[in-house]
Amino acid sequence: MRKRTVTPPFPALFPPLLLTVSLCSFAALCVLHRAPMADLLVYRAEGAAALRGGDLYGLTVTRWRLPATYPPFAALLFVPAGWVPLPALKAAVLAGDALLLAGLVALSARLVARRLPPPLLCTATALALWLEPVFQTFLFGQVNLAVTCLVLWDLLRPPGARAKGLVLGLAAGVKVTPAVFVLLLFLRGRKREAATALTGFAATALLGFLLLPAASTDFWTRRLYETGRVGKAWIVDNQSLQGLIARALHDPVPGPAWVLPATAVAVAGVGLAARARRDSHAVLLTAFTALLVCPISWSHHWVWCVPLLAVLLAEGRVRTAALVGLVFTARTMWLVPHAGAQDLQLAWWQQPFASPYAILALLLPVACGTMISRQNHSNEQTGKTTCSRSFRSARR
Repeated sequence: MRKRTVTPPFPALFPPLLLTVSLCSFAALCVLHRAPMADLLVYRAEGAAALRGGDLYGLTVTRWRLPATYPPFAALLFVPAGWVPLPALKAAVLAGDALLLAGLVALSARLVARRLPPPLLCTATALALWLEPVFQTFLFGQVNLAVTCLVLWDLLRPPGARAKGLVLGLAAGVKVTPAVFVLLLFLRGRKREAATALTGFAATALLGFLLLPAASTDFWTRRLYETGRVGKAWIVDNQSLQGLIARALHDPVPGPAWVLPATAVAVAGVGLAARARRDSHAVLLTAFTALLVCPISWSHHWVWCVPLLAVLLAEGRVRTAALVGLVFTARTMWLVPHAGAQDLQLAWWQQPFASPYAILALLLPVACGTMISRQNHSNEQTGKTTCSRSFRSARR
């Protein structure tokens, strides 16, 4: 009789155990350091102001005096946050972010036409938690994971799906920046989806005007353009092109020195996204172009690093993926002097450490442009070879 081989249970238990340890370690850090989840407190105050008719864009919360920065539609969604005791709300948000992170990992796999089995999904989620943008999103109680999941889910729905584009428009109503993907849809010939997204976005603005008319007028005519309210653009927290240039020039208001390069990057990035042969490349180019050219892109906004890593791994670029993972894990911007105005006094050799995400994002259009040129050259060579063979066949 053959002896039956018994598979040890540990390999099967390792992925969920790793995820449990990862989440528990993060929760312990939050408790030990008494993480205030400052942005969650802002959202809660926004919901209260919307419910009671307070001055939505005049409020400031926490010792950092953080203001409300999202459209009134977002404040309406935040109203239920005031109905839950704060400790329970924080626990619920952390649990929700854990589920959203798993969802983002799964959606990132779908972006490259992959399906992750549960063990691999658990492992990837456990590791992704420690990427700096994801970690900071959890720490601040931010909405980045939710917005990114909404955008990706809608973009990945089958062509012709009912109301495709609507969820993208709703996401733009919460945080205006996803509206850049409407432009991507239009440029790639998906005009019906772009129109649906614009309709959804307009509906969020209209609902805001109906329920919060004063706040809506204030936001869309004034607050949206006051980027200085959000924070200082030159601090290392800001990983946009403006932050990079401000720190490099030691100038808190770089003006044309930022606007002109940002315009060039926007045109190049969107143009390459429109021409990209793969939808995954188009989506990533659009996301990282938006992060670059926005006046302020806090480090926790860069959760798009998760889909980027998925695309690199799916294409077999393991070394590049390892390097990108290191960039988004090393937290070099927090290692350079950044107290007070030290962000504007960094030496030349400290600049790459202060702006790692912006520098990495600037390399993406270059890499994709090179790839498109190579593909075009390859197609030309293939065409010439085919023509030559046809000519030889005709002579015979």
